[in-house]
Amino acid sequence: MKNQLFSRISSYLKLLRITSWPKNFFVFVPAVFAKLLFDADTFYLTVLGFATFSIASSAVYVLNDFFDAPKDALHPHKKDRPIASGKIPRKHALAFGAFLYLLLVLISFKMNLAFVIIVWVYVFINILYTVFLKEIVIVDIFCIASGFMLRVIGGGLLISVYISKWLILTTMFLSLFLAVMKRRVEIANSPDAEEQRSVLKDYSLSFIDQIVAMTGSGVILSYALYSVADKTVEKFGTERLIFTTMFVIFGIFRYMYLAYKKDKGENVIEVILTDPPMIINLIFYVASALFIIYFYKIWTIF
Repeated sequence: MKNQLFSRISSYLKLLRITSWPKNFFVFVPAVFAKLLFDADTFYLTVLGFATFSIASSAVYVLNDFFDAPKDALHPHKKDRPIASGKIPRKHALAFGAFLYLLLVLISFKMNLAFVIIVWVYVFINILYTVFLKEIVIVDIFCIASGFMLRVIGGGLLISVYISKWLILTTMFLSLFLAVMKRRVEIANSPDAEEQRSVLKDYSLSFIDQIVAMTGSGVILSYALYSVADKTVEKFGTERLIFTTMFVIFGIFRYMYLAYKKDKGENVIEVILTDPPMIINLIFYVASALFIIYFYKIWTIF
C-alpha cells in the first residue's frame, strides 16, 4: 500500500516537472543586476514571483503532456512520462492541470498586475504552442524562447526596476540559442524525429547550425556590451564586470560541445546540472558577478 502511494506521489511530482523549475530563477535576474537581491522586500517579492512562475510552468507542462501523450509513448525517452506511460490516467491528469490553473488564478489576485499579465501571456503563448504553434517553423523556436524572456521581464515589473536594453538583448539571444539547440538535438538524436514532431521536417542541421552561430554570437556580444555600458559602469562603480564575459563564452562553447559531440541539449537544466565543467563554470560566474556587483567597492576600501 505504501509503495503504491509513494509511486503515485512520485508520478505526480514528475508530472509537475519540478526538475525544470530552475528555469524560473530567471525572474531573479533584474533583482541581481539592480543591486537589490539582498533587499528583504525585493527578495520576498522575487521568491513569490519564482513560485508563481513555477506553478504556471507546471500547469503548462501538464497540458502539454496531456496533448502529446500519444506521440510521447513512441519516443525513446518521453515514453516514461507519467501520462504517456499510463501511470496517471488522462482524466486524472486533466483534473490535476485544472487545479493548477485554478491555483494560478487565485494567486494572480495577490500579485502585481503588470507581473500577472506577463505570467498569463506566458501561459497563453504556451497553450497556443501546445495546440498548434509548435508545428509552425521558426515560430516554434520563438515560442520556446519567449518563456525565458517573459521571466526576466516579469521579474523586472514585479519589483519595478529598469532593465538594461543590452540585458534584454542578452536574454533574447540566449533564449533563442537554447531553443534552437533543443531542436538540433531532437533531430540528431532521433531518426524518426519528424514523425514525432512534424515541424522538424522543415529544419535541417545546416540551417539550425547557422542560427546557432548567430544566436550564440549574439549572447556573447550583447553581454559584453552590457558589461561596459555607461549605465552599467556607473551603477556598479567599476568596469570589471567585463571579466565575467569569459564565463559566458565558456558556457556557450561548452553547451555547443555537449550538443554537437555528446547529443545533449534537449533539456537545458539537465545539461547544466549534470555536466561538471558547466556546474563549475556557473559557480564561478555567479560568485564573480555577485562579488563585482555587490562587494567590489567595499573590498577596495580595505
